[in-house]
This record gives sequence, structure tokens and C-alpha cells, in this order.
Amino acid sequence: MEEIKIYTMENKNNLIEALMEKVADYGETTLELAKLKAIAKTSDIASSIFPRAIVMLVFISFMLFLSLGTALWLGEILHRIFYGFFVVAAFYGVVTLVLNLFFRKWLKNFYGDYLVKKMFK
Repeated sequence: MEEIKIYTMENKNNLIEALMEKVADYGETTLELAKLKAIAKTSDIASSIFPRAIVMLVFISFMLFLSLGTALWLGEILHRIFYGFFVVAAFYGVVTLVLNLFFRKWLKNFYGDYLVKKMFK
């Protein structure tokens, strides 16, 4: 009878060791899966932001040259070149003030929602 108990205890120890190995493998697999999901989300977000950044860069260049042209044109009309630059700077100051006062919270929510949707997509 004693041999059966010893055999049963050894069998239980083997089962516990096998179970512990499977738990460790499951933990490693879960960690690897989490890493891969994080990489996939990061690449998805970066790939959607990068084209927008390029479009923004082109738009900013367009606005820079449009502003320079407008400032020079207004300077000719006002008979002093630097007056044109003051008028354009004042325009951008007013636009910045309006955006900051009225659209700041909306823009923050809009881009925050966009990033959250991309993360949980």
C-alpha cells in the first residue's frame, strides 16, 4: 500500500510541475502577445499620423508663402513694406486669439477622440 501512495505523490508532483510549466508558458505567451499588440497599435497610429504631418508641412509652406506675398502686396498698397507685415501679423494674432478662446477645448477633444479610436480599433 505504501508504494501506491508514493507513486501517487510522485505523480501529483509531476502534474504540479507540468502545470507550473504551462502557467509559465502561458504568461510568456500573454506577454509576447501584449507586446505584439502594442507594436501593431503604435505602427497603426504612426502610419496614420505621418501622412497627415506631411500634408500639414505642405500646408504650412503654402501659408508661409501666401503670407509673405500678402504682406509684400499690402506693403505696396500702404507705401511701406513693413506695414504689410504688421497687418499680416495682426491678422494671425487675431486668428490665434479666436482659436485659443473658442476652439481650444473642441480641438483637444477632437484629437483626443481620434487617438483613442485609433488605439481601440
